[in-house]
Amino acid sequence: MTRLRQFAPAVAALLLGWLLAGPASAQGAKDLVGTWQLVSNVITKDGKKTDQFGANPHGVLFFTGNGRYVLSIVRDGLPKFSGGGRMNGTPAENQAIVQGSISHFGTYSVDGGKIVFHVEHATFPNWDGGTQARPFKLSGDDLSFFVAAASAGGGSSEVVWKRMK
Repeated sequence: MTRLRQFAPAVAALLLGWLLAGPASAQGAKDLVGTWQLVSNVITKDGKKTDQFGANPHGVLFFTGNGRYVLSIVRDGLPKFSGGGRMNGTPAENQAIVQGSISHFGTYSVDGGKIVFHVEHATFPNWDGGTQARPFKLSGDDLSFFVAAASAGGGSSEVVWKRMK
């Protein structure tokens, strides 16, 4: 009996640790697998909040079971190219497209409550070959992650997604 009392605190700590680890481990890479539709991408800069991609943004995020991802976001109402082809865009058309879209792809992992995007290539080439770690929240079919330094050039953003069925 004395020996059992001696180990009781250690056993209790192990059980408590196992119970507490359950929900955290449930939010791993496997829980992200699927197709996600963009809800919003709100930038906070100098205390002001704006939706970077307008009131009706379009975006999709794919997480595969083998650790690959593709993310693409486009502002609603991007201008059509008057020259007929994307290589013939005017400076204003090209600027609107660059400022109104972001895409990147590569592999991903989950590490300590963060989605870690291992970016192979991006429409923002400064990210090519790098990693982007994003603290995230996952609740049912709702996913959000925080971007400390938004690619739009200042401020932070919260990107919200809804799982597509």
